[in-house]
Amino acid sequence: MAEASTEPVGLWLGLQAGAFLGLYFGFSLALVSALTNPEELLRIVYLITFFPLVGGILLGPFLAKRERPVTSSTPPIQRTLEALHGMDEGRGKWRALSHVRSDGRTVRIDLHDSSRVEEILRLTTPLTDEFPIRYMVGRGVGGSRQPELRANVLSILDQAFPKTRQSRYTSAIEIAPELPEKLRNQRKRVNMLLAIFLPIASFLGWLEMR
Repeated sequence: MAEASTEPVGLWLGLQAGAFLGLYFGFSLALVSALTNPEELLRIVYLITFFPLVGGILLGPFLAKRERPVTSSTPPIQRTLEALHGMDEGRGKWRALSHVRSDGRTVRIDLHDSSRVEEILRLTTPLTDEFPIRYMVGRGVGGSRQPELRANVLSILDQAFPKTRQSRYTSAIEIAPELPEKLRNQRKRVNMLLAIFLPIASFLGWLEMR
């Protein structure tokens, strides 16, 4: 698979992320303050409101440089319907308008009622390089509708995708895009910095308020 192109998340999202981290830090200190000095209401309000502002200002520009995959301007549901053009089997059987749904980014394709499951998978699995697709296949037990469907779809997807890209649910199997190595490394670095910084900062704040 070709390496997906990326772009910075932007200053607005960076400010939001920084403010959220500041809120976490401020809330932690406010909780300590409420437990040790519950009468200091103004200090509690100050901690909850001040640190999100500081976090957004100080961390926002740094977090704005994080990369994210470049997404298509065409909605995922529209691209999926275009890929499935001509696959309708008629009233009472599989039809794209009744069996394909989306919550914005993730597309859900119900494979029940279709006699062309392999063709649907062949047409739609390439799209999972860009957005998640959740295939509704049922539970695969004797009392479910089309109990053989889940096993058949799993056998096809297992040959095409590693387990790291699959999420298996009670009645569905989701295939998600594979993050570029650059983004995976970026997430690891950010998570490591947060895991180190936040506990230390919270501990120092607790010492200061003692």
